[in-house]
Amino acid sequence: MHVFINQVEQELPVGATLADAIALLQARLPFAAAVNLQFVPNTQYTQKLLQPDDRIDIIAPVTGG
Repeated sequence: MHVFINQVEQELPVGATLADAIALLQARLPFAAAVNLQFVPNTQYTQKLLQPDDRIDIIAPVTGG
């Protein structure tokens, strides 16, 4: 199925979870994740099932002043 991770189209198997999308991107901690602009707590990554055309944002914090 097609999803968008940080605005880039990606292919994931049907039944993929947010954890699968994060693994595909090889995201490094710390980061936050959202699906269709809805924040998902890290305790829910393995339970959050993705749907075709979902938009996933993986966001790293930026430090500075």
